[in-house]
Amino acid sequence: MARKVKTKNLGNTRLAANYGGWTYCTECDENIGYLCYATYDRINLKYECKCGSNGSIYIDFEDSEEGVKCDDDLIIIKNRMCCPKDSSPLITLLSKKLKNYDLEITCKECGKAYFKNYRE
Repeated sequence: MARKVKTKNLGNTRLAANYGGWTYCTECDENIGYLCYATYDRINLKYECKCGSNGSIYIDFEDSEEGVKCDDDLIIIKNRMCCPKDSSPLITLLSKKLKNYDLEITCKECGKAYFKNYRE
């Protein structure tokens, strides 16, 4: 069953589908990653692309709940950032295409909000 998006704010960013899939910087049209459709509950991403453009994604759903903030690190499985509780793939961000990013993403399954920052 498709989820109903409550809030969707994309800044200089394009998604291949309504709330997930391949993710692109609209300034240079480069693929910067992949947002997994079914496993996240809320995402707040701010990034600077290698082209110099600043982009952002904020998406939550009508049934989203406030994530429980935690200090656990996302685990990496086959280039995907995954929930450490159940190994659900959440997002892939291509560091070779990004100068930096600040990510907050909530796992739909466990309800934990994970944070990751990257600086070149």
